[in-house]
Amino acid sequence: MQDYNYVWADCFEITLELSCCKYPPTSELQQEWENNRESLLVFIEKVVHIGVKGFVRDAVTGAGLENATIVVAGIAHNITAGK
Repeated sequence: MQDYNYVWADCFEITLELSCCKYPPTSELQQEWENNRESLLVFIEKVVHIGVKGFVRDAVTGAGLENATIVVAGIAHNITAGK
């Protein structure tokens, strides 16, 4: 699903593994959260503003442009603007 979303929906997903145990017992979930909470929050703070965000507008009228293709030199993955 991650690959599909990256290619077709311009959405970059990640998977975070919190422990080597795929199915930790319910009684251990609170401790897993406490063990990883600060790292997760720091990660979110670092990556939330990476990249480009904003609106694609017509240079003359200022109207929003739907489905505009955004191309960045040196990056082989174009992005298509939404509505």
